[in-house]
Amino acid sequence: MNGIPAALVQHAWEAIADGTRHEGGGLRLTGPRVTLPARFDVTGLAVGAVSCAMLAAARLLAERQGSDIAPDVRIDSREASVAFASESRFMPVGWERPPLWDPIAGNYRTSDGWIRLHTNYPHHRTAVETLLDAADRDTVQERVSSLSAVELEQAVVDAGGAAAAMRSREQWLETEAGAATIHAPVATTTWRDATGDAKWADGVELPFQGLRVLDLTRVIAGPVCTKFLAGHGADVLRIDPPGFEEVASVLPETTAGKRTAMLDLTTTDGHTRFDALVTDAHVLVCGLRADALARLGYDDERLRSLNPDLVVARLDAYGWSGPWRDRRGFDNLVQMSSGIAANGPDDGSAPVPLPVQALDHATGWLLGAAIARSLTRRLTENRTATVHASLIGTANLLFSLPRPEDSPDPESLEEVPLVERSTAWGRLRAVGPAGHIHGVSPALRHDAGPLGRHEARW
Repeated sequence: MNGIPAALVQHAWEAIADGTRHEGGGLRLTGPRVTLPARFDVTGLAVGAVSCAMLAAARLLAERQGSDIAPDVRIDSREASVAFASESRFMPVGWERPPLWDPIAGNYRTSDGWIRLHTNYPHHRTAVETLLDAADRDTVQERVSSLSAVELEQAVVDAGGAAAAMRSREQWLETEAGAATIHAPVATTTWRDATGDAKWADGVELPFQGLRVLDLTRVIAGPVCTKFLAGHGADVLRIDPPGFEEVASVLPETTAGKRTAMLDLTTTDGHTRFDALVTDAHVLVCGLRADALARLGYDDERLRSLNPDLVVARLDAYGWSGPWRDRRGFDNLVQMSSGIAANGPDDGSAPVPLPVQALDHATGWLLGAAIARSLTRRLTENRTATVHASLIGTANLLFSLPRPEDSPDPESLEEVPLVERSTAWGRLRAVGPAGHIHGVSPALRHDAGPLGRHEARW
């Protein structure tokens, strides 16, 4: 069986670094070429994304330690692949996890195709229930079966919900949204001069040690990024609005290593406290819809006025240009829209999703790589950055990867041991590190737990 080609990692790196060569140390790739059964190279995407993050972190660590040589990096395809299933793979010890999906979330046959309804958040479920006058799966299917997929998709979106009609790749690229994002990369970085020397440079054992990261992300992609930062030394503070209910089943994974607080950014007090957090942060990671933070009074100009040297990293579902830039979106919806889930054009076959939420996880790891790269240039060139990433850009990357000829070896994933850790709900056995930097021991300093457990301060 062929090994993972190093060119695959370079291909992923170019997707976040404007075509440049990676600047990490030596890279050792181990494990089967294909572990995850899919029509796309999901294994290669996982290995490439995790490798990029680890190489960028290794380069940052070397710079902070005053070394010309970055430590070596080792990535095993089995560990990277298992990491891409972390939210569904962990095992509670002595307690029960909530369901991963709402009962009416899923794929439905329409009069002319298929649609996926995303109802994991209560307000998204309410939009579907109200629109269809249905509160259970059978009734939803009955209502949906006589409707057009594209027309229903738009109706759900207009009602404040989240949905995606299944399109072939060709059908997606013929839409205005698809045409606007056909060349969208995973991430683009805009550079600007910093105002002063970075004072967080020296005396560290972990790449992001001493760095404060303000986390405004939800569900999977953004939390994957900030968990990577937290595990490698960052002080990550997640902020949510009062009363916000995250998908409960993902919290044991997505809050691990972080502190969580709540702030109401519609109030004067909330703005005052958030201003202070931004002023003293080094990185802000935002996974809200494209214009959501600006509507709360924090566009790029406002953020720069509070903290000119802040690295701002943003991610969304459908990219940063075109008519869908501010549309609600999730991994499984982007798979439906972009052609990943389609068996073939107009053949009526049911959707075939990827075996893991690969767009979410890859985007998270690659955004982490872009942040590490930005922090390195802060030290070497006294520049700071704004990064824009998207799930649709990651979908484009996946489409660009050649399909491997090797047969998948999913049984090899069972060879990856789970690690035990504590949470606010009890012990669990969870996925361990996805990659290894020589001499670095990542650690999640804060137990996972409910939102809003901590003070909104550094």
